[in-house]
Amino acid sequence: MSIYEELLEGKTKLSLVGLGYVGMPIAVAFARKIPVIGFDINQAKIEMYQKGIDVTKEVGDEVLKNTKVDFTSNEERLQEATFHIVAVPTPVNDDHTPDLTPVESASRVLGRNLKKGSIVVYESTVYPGVTEDICIPILEKESGLKCGVDFKVGYSPERINPGDKVHRLETITKIVSGMDAESLEVIAKTYELVVEAGVYRAESIKVAEAAKVIENSQRDINIAFMNELSIIFNKMGIDTQAVLKAAGTKWNFLKFYPGLVGGHCIGVDPYYLTYKAEQLGYHSQIILSGRRINDDMGKYVAENTVKKLIQADKNIRGAKVAILGITFKENCPDTRNSKVVDIIKELKEYEIEPMVIDPVADKEEAKHLYGIEVQEMEALNNLDALIIATSHEEFKSIKIEDFDKMFKDKKIIVDVKGILDRNTYTKADYSYWRL
Repeated sequence: MSIYEELLEGKTKLSLVGLGYVGMPIAVAFARKIPVIGFDINQAKIEMYQKGIDVTKEVGDEVLKNTKVDFTSNEERLQEATFHIVAVPTPVNDDHTPDLTPVESASRVLGRNLKKGSIVVYESTVYPGVTEDICIPILEKESGLKCGVDFKVGYSPERINPGDKVHRLETITKIVSGMDAESLEVIAKTYELVVEAGVYRAESIKVAEAAKVIENSQRDINIAFMNELSIIFNKMGIDTQAVLKAAGTKWNFLKFYPGLVGGHCIGVDPYYLTYKAEQLGYHSQIILSGRRINDDMGKYVAENTVKKLIQADKNIRGAKVAILGITFKENCPDTRNSKVVDIIKELKEYEIEPMVIDPVADKEEAKHLYGIEVQEMEALNNLDALIIATSHEEFKSIKIEDFDKMFKDKKIIVDVKGILDRNTYTKADYSYWRL
């Protein structure tokens, strides 16, 4: 009897190692079909999940209260499973080199509890070769088992888009790969239990790893192009959004927009690819150029905010500036690798201490990562300038009369994502700027 059949009959379990924005929704999805153990080393997070509190806001409290996922921080519980999915983050270091510590640590934990006949599938975004060259040796060392004989490995890159209620695990085609034909078939059939859009069987693990890392690199490059256009058009006195709206009437124009590129995917994955390329003696030109542009956009936004303050004859030092949003993207509580922090750092260079308001953000995380105290909307008064950095739905519902009450005299709005109607605010005597 195959692992797939044993899962269906409840004779074995699937484990999910890493229960963040990606891992937790995967665990919940599989638990509707088969027995699932959800493992994370963060005991506090596990306790929240056990209480039915969704700290990620990906599935919601009600779903979590009714899920059959067996949440635990006891690594020995992994021994109850024979199909394991590893979904831990893969960040970069300060020098932009890959930080494989989380995936290596997860491999050690899993290796210590790996049984013969198991299948391990990695979902973490990595450069081609990590699964086979780094993860397998760790699994073998910790377990004393031989890969290909005692257990098998596959790779299926995550495509979950945090905060997106449309493009979910179930609705996005899933790339799957295995070390051989047998493991590929079991992995594919297992994922087909929950992925309604179907699976795509990649030719090899390295092909699947490469496919994932270029998906976000492509988006990064396209957004970088939009950001560069925004800089150029700003110098020309042309509204970038208006240009893109006009250009978008052509059937094959790609509809990307300028903005801050943060988070743990688009702003990180390109560095994994260029790191591996440099190991092989090739220095990236296009990919790294795009990264440099996107990494500088927070500074660019801050500089233009200061220019607007100068134009309005306001004192720069000590100016009261508020920032709406600190998460790396809209409608998502995740503040990790948020480029809004770059705006804050640059404003502090001008001796401006901006206040941050974000009803969606994980406030404890923001305090822990950046030392930033996220304040409430009531603090928005007597402002010199307001930066709308994230397009949360809550911010889109703010009316112009509400904004009017936030300022003490001349009104300056820096609308990073362009969620407001430019003409409305310029006619209302606002000093308005956007990318």
